[in-house]
Amino acid sequence: MTSLSIIIAIFNRKDELFELLNSLSHQSDKDFELIIVDDGSRIALLPTVELFQEQMDIKFFRKENSGPGLSRNYGAKRAKNDWLVFLDSDVIVETDYIENIKKNLRENPCDAFGGADKAHKGFNLMQKAISYAMTSVLTTGGIRGNRNAVTKFQPRSFNMGVNKEIFLKVGGFSDMRIGEDPDFSMTLWENGYTTKFYDNIGVYHKRRADVAKFSKQVYQFGCARPILNQRHPKYTKLTFWFPSVFLLGYLVAIIHYLFWNSGLLLTCYGLYTVLVFFHALIVTRNISIASMALICTYIQMFSYGYGFLKSWLKLNILKQSPEEAFPKHFR
Repeated sequence: MTSLSIIIAIFNRKDELFELLNSLSHQSDKDFELIIVDDGSRIALLPTVELFQEQMDIKFFRKENSGPGLSRNYGAKRAKNDWLVFLDSDVIVETDYIENIKKNLRENPCDAFGGADKAHKGFNLMQKAISYAMTSVLTTGGIRGNRNAVTKFQPRSFNMGVNKEIFLKVGGFSDMRIGEDPDFSMTLWENGYTTKFYDNIGVYHKRRADVAKFSKQVYQFGCARPILNQRHPKYTKLTFWFPSVFLLGYLVAIIHYLFWNSGLLLTCYGLYTVLVFFHALIVTRNISIASMALICTYIQMFSYGYGFLKSWLKLNILKQSPEEAFPKHFR
């Protein structure tokens, strides 16, 4: 029998928690344990949890804030079952989510697994646009939601499962507050464990719903990547530089146009813009979402690229330690 413990580390997101618990309460397979770790929230989450305690086997813990990774470790140590499944607090799952996980583990076993994230039809236009920017093959290469996008799938903590014994053996998540999930996945690879993509356990990811928050989030992701490259040099790729090259190339194109009156480089960006817009239009079937997705794509490229470049300079030119360069990523 495959036994699952669902672990949710959460900070403040009461409304999102209600939606996630509601989706979990309607599972076709109700044989699972649910562990909620309140990471020092400023609002009371227990009343929301109590609404579902008669419908599911729920354990609620509250602790001082330490970031998502260490809070997931806290929950994992208190889990009773053989498999740990980590979900972000801002996702919604289908009714067959648990059923499909167990079926996959029986028919296609592995040491750790992950699934896609996507936009629910009920999400607002901005959330759908951000979802496109984060999952499209033209923006991130589709690494967050496509089996064929990468040769080796890297589970992310918004939708990740791992054998509990293996999780504890490798030490769980590190003290990184940003990028802790790819850090964990690469640690699994370095210890010889296998990861797989299950295409029928996708979750609806209710992403940050405004441009400023989205920009800040992807900037932090960009800052984290050189730290991850330093920790796991074997898995460093030239493609990680693409957003920074995109940003620098755009600045060069503007300067080239202003001082040499040449629009050749800007034409390349224009072609990319047209390609992204029409691809987003085909995928979303909505011209408003496609227009917003185009804006989100540029925000993602510029913010991530700037964060990556800043982090790379601090770590490799100024020779700062990750903790010195980005103390908020570790405390």
